[in-house]
Amino acid sequence: MRNANRWAVWLWLPVLLLGAAANAQSDRKHAPAGARLYLIAPAPGATLKSPVTVRFGLAGMGVAPAGITKEKTGHHHLLIDTDASKIDMRQPLPASDTIKHFGGGQTETTLELAPGRHTLQLLMGDENHVPFDPPLMSEKISITVE
Repeated sequence: MRNANRWAVWLWLPVLLLGAAANAQSDRKHAPAGARLYLIAPAPGATLKSPVTVRFGLAGMGVAPAGITKEKTGHHHLLIDTDASKIDMRQPLPASDTIKHFGGGQTETTLELAPGRHTLQLLMGDENHVPFDPPLMSEKISITVE
C-alpha cells in the first residue's frame, strides 16, 4: 500500500503545482478600466543634455506608496533601456539600474544618462511591486542624450 500512496502523490503533484501557479497569477490586481499611464516629459525623440528630468503621467487611478494597500492605486516603475517583454510580470519587479522603483509615490525623477540613444517606459505596480494584469504601461519612447 505504501507504493500506491507514493504513486498517488507523484501523479497529483503536477496538478497541485499547476493549480498553485494559476492561483498566484490570478491574485494579480487589475488596474481600473480606462486607466492610462504616460510620460509627460521628455517628449518622444527629444535630444537633451544630462541630467534628464522625467515626469510621469497617470489618468484613471491614483498613486500610493509601496506597501500601502488602497483600491485603484499603484506606484511607478521606470524602465530604462529595457525590453518589457523580458520581464516576468507575475513577480515583483526587481530594482536595478534599468528598473527604477518609485515606491514613495514619486511622480518625477532626474536621471544621469550617458550620451547616446536611450529608451524610457513607465510600468505601474501594485503595493508589492507586482505589475497589474494586464500590465499598465506607457508608450516606450526614445530620447538622445548629448
